[in-house]
Amino acid sequence: MKPQKNFHHKCVNINQSIFSILDNQDLILSKKLIATYKERLENEIIKRSNKLRIPQKISEDIITNNYEIKELQKALDNLEGSSVSFEKAEE
Repeated sequence: MKPQKNFHHKCVNINQSIFSILDNQDLILSKKLIATYKERLENEIIKRSNKLRIPQKISEDIITNNYEIKELQKALDNLEGSSVSFEKAEE
């Protein structure tokens, strides 16, 4: 009986390791996608502001106060917190 129990324990550990890797990859991909979208949105605001000859200070204020950009930053912060707590849980 002991060899089977030991084998089952090893399988569970392997499965947990695989899920840890996948979860970590999902977190990394999510962070990259959100960061890329946020950057594109900021660049679009700058581009349109330049076309309209809006002063740089106002463009920066628009980006700083933009609701969607704020929400994207919150999502990035949450994902960063998740990855930190996820890494600690793995140890």
